[in-house]
Amino acid sequence: MSIKILQLENTPIEEQLKIEEDLLRNDPHPYVIIGTDLPTAIVMGSSQKKEDVIDLKKAYEQKIPIIQRFSAGGCVLLDKDTVVVSFILNKKNVGVDLFPQTLMKWSIDFYQKALLLPDLDLKDNDYTLKDKKIGGNAQYIKRDRFVHHTSFLWDFCPEKMEVLLHPPKEPCYRNKRPHQEFLTTIKPHLSKEGFIESIKNRSIKVFR
Repeated sequence: MSIKILQLENTPIEEQLKIEEDLLRNDPHPYVIIGTDLPTAIVMGSSQKKEDVIDLKKAYEQKIPIIQRFSAGGCVLLDKDTVVVSFILNKKNVGVDLFPQTLMKWSIDFYQKALLLPDLDLKDNDYTLKDKKIGGNAQYIKRDRFVHHTSFLWDFCPEKMEVLLHPPKEPCYRNKRPHQEFLTTIKPHLSKEGFIESIKNRSIKVFR
């Protein structure tokens, strides 16, 4: 089965997550879903507590909805400058055992070949350029099928990021840096359209 590509624009992330979970559980086809121009929202991992990862006063003052997804992973702020890419695939599509670390290694190989960014790497389950984060990941594995979704920072507003607290457990490479020193963006390297087309083209080539 060839890959099915869905591009969603201005779709609330809660709706996109519902679509992903339904396709994961009820449809055998391989999918890549790309979400752009997202309404602002905070999304937490399935086991996180909001008071541990969110400045609730700031979130409520800014009227930012807080959503808990069905997959694990960390807490992220999404908005119009975030691109969310979700792969919903079967074991046979990727050719590796479905464990978190093997899927992370598979995913960084995919993105390195798709985006051709010389400094793109994987550090502590984050996608990075040099020592700064451009994308955070979450996964959910269901027997021989899985979803792997990433929030990519095409751009971001440092002030808005202040609604997120330093998590209780953070990657070693962060080294306690504040958001504006820890995060970077794809914008200087690729247009948003070029970034999306690179992922689509690589998906079509790989998942025939």
